[in-house]
Amino acid sequence: MKNKIALICMGMGAALVFAALVLLLWNRKADNQAGRYTEKVLRGIVSSIENSDSGGIDDSGMAAVVMDGNEYVGYLTIPALELELPVMSGWDYERLKLSPCRYAGTAKTNDLVIAAHNYASHFGKIHELNPNDLVYFVDVDNRIFRYKVVLIDTISSYDVEKVVESDYALILFTCTYSGRGRVAVYCERD
Repeated sequence: MKNKIALICMGMGAALVFAALVLLLWNRKADNQAGRYTEKVLRGIVSSIENSDSGGIDDSGMAAVVMDGNEYVGYLTIPALELELPVMSGWDYERLKLSPCRYAGTAKTNDLVIAAHNYASHFGKIHELNPNDLVYFVDVDNRIFRYKVVLIDTISSYDVEKVVESDYALILFTCTYSGRGRVAVYCERD
């Protein structure tokens, strides 16, 4: 009887390890696809900005350019993490699979909130930022907004609305690896 229980437990353990491996591989594949997508779109956005080619206005009143069927309001540069990423105009879970997204606010009104997946190619390392690190947002009208990190915090997944209601000029956030919380990076204009 003990041998049967041990075999069942070993089988369940092996199944769980296999499931974890499949999930890891699935996430890596999604991360790689998102990284390739953002690189491609970023080149188009930078080219549009350099050629003064902004397309229209999004729902928030920000100038936007359409790339690959999605509206983008600009791009984000985080030198400390060697990241440069396009920022979609609006957000939903499907868009987050592709690119960081404007969750709320605008750069002009000093209340811009940007969300992204915790992919290594997106916001997976924002928890490594330090106070005084610089972050830049370039809108499609080629206006450069310079920010300085002032606080990095882990918040409850239910506290995202508090992020939106804060008084910081720029907030970047993503899920923690467990998915139970959010890493939030609060920035002021520099």
